[in-house]
Amino acid sequence: MYTESSQVKKRLKNITISATFGALLFGYDTGVINGALPFMGSPDQLNLTAVTEGMVTSSLLLGAALGAVFGGRLADNFGRRKTILNLSLLFFFVSIGCALSPTASVMIFFRFLLGLAVGAASVNVPTFLSEVSPAERRGKLVTINELMIVTGQLLAFTINAILGNVFADVQSIWRWMLAVAALPAVFLFFSMLRVPESPRWLVVKGKEDTALNVLRQIRDGEERPQRELNEIKQAISAETNLQKASFKDLNTPWIRRIVLIGIGIGICQQVTGVNSIMYYGTQILQDAGFATDAALVANIGNGVISVLATFFGIWLLGKINRRTMFIIGQVGIICALLAIGITSNLLEGTAILPYVTLSLTITFLFFQQGFVSPVTWLLLAEIFPIRLRGFGMGVSTFCLWMANFAVGMSFPSLLAGLGLSATFFMFAGINVIAIGFVYKFCPETRGRTLEQLESEFRNHYKDKDIKAAL
Repeated sequence: MYTESSQVKKRLKNITISATFGALLFGYDTGVINGALPFMGSPDQLNLTAVTEGMVTSSLLLGAALGAVFGGRLADNFGRRKTILNLSLLFFFVSIGCALSPTASVMIFFRFLLGLAVGAASVNVPTFLSEVSPAERRGKLVTINELMIVTGQLLAFTINAILGNVFADVQSIWRWMLAVAALPAVFLFFSMLRVPESPRWLVVKGKEDTALNVLRQIRDGEERPQRELNEIKQAISAETNLQKASFKDLNTPWIRRIVLIGIGIGICQQVTGVNSIMYYGTQILQDAGFATDAALVANIGNGVISVLATFFGIWLLGKINRRTMFIIGQVGIICALLAIGITSNLLEGTAILPYVTLSLTITFLFFQQGFVSPVTWLLLAEIFPIRLRGFGMGVSTFCLWMANFAVGMSFPSLLAGLGLSATFFMFAGINVIAIGFVYKFCPETRGRTLEQLESEFRNHYKDKDIKAAL
């Protein structure tokens, strides 16, 4: 059995911490808007309406959708490490640009650029970690990326609460909330200078000697680095001879079906309305009756439960089936959404409503981050056979980000036009449809190989053709 020396463990730990500061920035930049909006939107600041508020929030998400599509190609051309290094510079300068924005239009522009960095980081950080990690530790090390995202959001909520309470009378304090994101960007840049390039990328570029030197730094023994180098070369050779999927392949029924299922899974994760809470949680709590300073502090509870639920979800993945986990999460989410809608009507104007709403948003996030979110990314990684994986993941991830954009863009207008109760009733209704989709179309992947799943998708249409012939 392979064991690592303390020196190799330390190197891998340093690489993981360094790279996942990109995930921390992902989390911070998506979460910081939550506490910044109440200050930013005031008449003497950016004077935001419901529409421009949605645009400021969701412009990042539109940029992230594009960044996720093109970020992988940049890394393929220039290297994983170099791409993450350049993203740290983009994170730094754009964070400063957001903090100094004089108008809503300028803010929307810089938030879009920030989204490009977030989307590219969402693709490149886990890819880099998977390529430097030993096979037996890959799952654990790559999962740290997810933990750093929710940790970044918790950090944003905490800093928002501190700054918003200490400087409650300073309307421009939102600028400092946004500027804080420049600090982890500096750490990401300098820490990545000490990190080696992905050995897999080096082999693709014909730099086999350099790749072997890297493997000798992050693997123990004399034989294992050479053995892994040979395995990488064989895998790349097999992929080179493999015809990659494209949009033309959607004419094939079983391929079209599996891609549509992947898109559906990604959309189902977003239409829960989770990011209405992650982006607008402070405003939801204000509408329920909290003052701004109290809402900022209470919102930390949402961040804490997200981190704890992610740990729980990672543990749960090995215990129950994927479909079961997804459906349990959806049922819990629907109950929480309905409860928020009902209590906001029945308890309107009462002193207890803010605390009931906070407890229900925490319950919502427990089911979202503990059940739905972990299994979403695992299902997307498992349902596509190797020839479809890059294409299928790319299309599904793009649609997931666009659904995220739609929620982020529309929520302030829905809240202003329909009110808190009706908005959450609407999300509950959409999630009933999502459960039906998962129950009818989503395959169970636990304990089954990619080849078995591909065979089932192919045979689905063979069976239909036989029945039609009869």
